[in-house]
Amino acid sequence: MVVSARKARKDLSADSLFRLIRSRLDRIPDTRAGEVEIPLGDALMSGFALFSLKDPSLLAFDQRRQDPNDNFRTIYGIDHVPCDTQMRAILDPVAPDHVLPLFGDVFRRLQRGKALERFRYLDGYYLVSLDGTTYFSSTKVHCASCLEKHHRGGGVTYSHQLLGATLVHPELKEVIPLAPEPIIQRDGQTKNDCERNATRRWLERFRREHPHLPVIVVEDALSANAPHLRDLRAARAHYIIVVKPGDHAFLFQHLQAVDEAGRMQGLTLHDPATGILHHFRSCNGAPLNESNPDVSVNVLEYWEIHPDGTVQHFSWITDFLLTPDNVWDIMRGGRARWKIEDETFNTLKNQGYRLGHNYGHGERNLSVVLALMMMLAFLVDQVQQLCCPLFQAAWGKMKTKCHLWDEIRTHFRTLLFDSMAELLTALVRGIAPRKPVFENSS
Repeated sequence: MVVSARKARKDLSADSLFRLIRSRLDRIPDTRAGEVEIPLGDALMSGFALFSLKDPSLLAFDQRRQDPNDNFRTIYGIDHVPCDTQMRAILDPVAPDHVLPLFGDVFRRLQRGKALERFRYLDGYYLVSLDGTTYFSSTKVHCASCLEKHHRGGGVTYSHQLLGATLVHPELKEVIPLAPEPIIQRDGQTKNDCERNATRRWLERFRREHPHLPVIVVEDALSANAPHLRDLRAARAHYIIVVKPGDHAFLFQHLQAVDEAGRMQGLTLHDPATGILHHFRSCNGAPLNESNPDVSVNVLEYWEIHPDGTVQHFSWITDFLLTPDNVWDIMRGGRARWKIEDETFNTLKNQGYRLGHNYGHGERNLSVVLALMMMLAFLVDQVQQLCCPLFQAAWGKMKTKCHLWDEIRTHFRTLLFDSMAELLTALVRGIAPRKPVFENSS
């Protein structure tokens, strides 16, 4: 297979991003007293390498320390790889807030390299899909950061959740994760953290780190409430948010009254290639709900009508003034929200990263730190998928991501490479077999 002639971006290659991540990890303060056997930077980078290689467990990763090569040093810059017990002990005290800035480091490099221009959407804005997910749940294993659900019949379920934030585009399969926001029990709190509080923290952190980035936040119906809309306005973020008749009865009653008065805007488009009818109905300046009549929103309803009679209905609120010229783009932007579920969480759960597998829980922060390292490895992989012809060629040859990860692990274990680029080149071009050399016994 011939590698694409498109010029590779060296500053966005895996090897360059590995060095960037390692330099940031080396700046995280080590709270351990006295001399240490394994530097914190080595332990953190080992946690990253665990998910970069997609090893199925910490034990499997630990066994790599016996490999007869030096790939941890040459590829990941790790001089001392901790055993599984050491890694858990070293990473457990690390504050998640020290890890989150790494996402911004990678994102700014993408910005400088103009790699994000393809993600620009309506009026030059970027679509950011926000959603929460649970990645750990147990009735026995828990730590100080766990959320707690106390059941009426007795017993407690412990869990870890995070708010994911992903740059998406309707026409791109790739997604670019931004720094997530852990939803955790914090010191001094007696009440569980929640997705709404995490979203407020995320918006504040996002605007501090990216003060000028123009974004449209796309979210599910749980976010269609007045306090959140005020938070979005304060963060200078536009929005496209799902609304449902069952959850927003007052809003849809208003729409019905406007429609009966003949004041709704309508548009129907026919796709001759598929026979699908696209019907839009919109209303500007509708009151969000009875409790907040002063909060006005613009409402878009959309019906996708197939030739066989199948009908899908969607509805959103937005702060964009709706016109016949932009309802198509608003609809596509709203539907791109699913990419955080389909292309992010499902990928992390089903394509080698194993989100939801308990790699180690710890007593304080281990579970959260490992989840952030997994998301960071996923970010680097998405950058490779978007920007690296060598990665694209290796993936094309292997056909599936899972096969690609298998081959990377196998080559990492059996051969010595100076870089990830050299390993990927070996996957693309193959390794020439060598004839055995026999010593002369005479």
